[in-house]
Amino acid sequence: MTKARILQALSALFVLGFLAGLPAVEGQQSAPTSSQTQQGEDQSQPADTVKVDVNVVQLFFNVNDKKGVPVRNLAKDEFEVLEDGKPQNIKYFAAESDLPLAVGILIDSSASQARVLRMEQQVGGEFLNEILRDKDVAFVLGFDVRVDLLQDFTNSIPALAAALNNARINTDGGGTGIAGLGGGATPAGTLRGTLLYDAVYLASNDELSHQAGRKAMILLTDGEDQGSQLSVKNAIEAAQKSNSIVYVLLCADRGFYGFGEYSGEAKMKQFTRETGGRVIVVGNRLNKLRDAFNQIAKELRSQYSIGYTPTNTALDGAFRNIEIRAKAKDKDYKIQARTGYYAVSKH
Repeated sequence: MTKARILQALSALFVLGFLAGLPAVEGQQSAPTSSQTQQGEDQSQPADTVKVDVNVVQLFFNVNDKKGVPVRNLAKDEFEVLEDGKPQNIKYFAAESDLPLAVGILIDSSASQARVLRMEQQVGGEFLNEILRDKDVAFVLGFDVRVDLLQDFTNSIPALAAALNNARINTDGGGTGIAGLGGGATPAGTLRGTLLYDAVYLASNDELSHQAGRKAMILLTDGEDQGSQLSVKNAIEAAQKSNSIVYVLLCADRGFYGFGEYSGEAKMKQFTRETGGRVIVVGNRLNKLRDAFNQIAKELRSQYSIGYTPTNTALDGAFRNIEIRAKAKDKDYKIQARTGYYAVSKH
């Protein structure tokens, strides 16, 4: 997707007015749709090569011990899955550390990030160099008073690193011509803008929803949104429908806010809790950011996958709650998974 398409998408969203329930666009891979597979009982068939013919919900998740260390080599019979409180029959189970991975790096270049941006660029490039393998792809999206696709999906580490380095602190207008979206003057008395929620929506809907297999979104931000047309609810729904895990590396220069109120962390915890990721507080410390990226790399390489056919077969657009539990009560495991999916037909 080109920068022009990003701007076109933003314009379309503005015209629609972001009504409360945004429907899936034609061809969008919603959470249940992207995970539908023709597996039957064949648990040996790779999840990323199967056909989208049967309503099979696919979940990627992590299991950590009480110290936060990934637990490997667990078996299917050690878990149970519940949908809206009802047990489900697991069709397949596997460790998916070798499946292709699609990663989105979303970097906040608003004024509040001026003193941490260079750190984010440096360590973000190191992370991509470590995590991406030949069959993996990534993209870079920058957001401030507008949302810019700095690099579309590629496997090229130099291209991705260059895109990260091209992010610049921006509090000026320009771009779409839409107030609040980087295209004109923002309303009097408001901050210049940090379109975080719009950026998450576009990354989910226009980029990650078209990818198969494992997907993750990593936000480098202080978590503060100013001026987005979309709400946090809309952004979370888009991430869930694209079946993407959201991680937030909270790079917050608290000194920027002085004695003002800072509330970004709470919203970011909501993002990550509902999509199966987590928030890692970094502040402005280089070593903490590097350690946070290392933690994410380990988790993305130690994921499990479960697939099941829901007992509730209605594709009515409703949200279905999912819980994955360890059967053994004596195991102090922490299971990190998304909280549910939307039962939407792809047709």
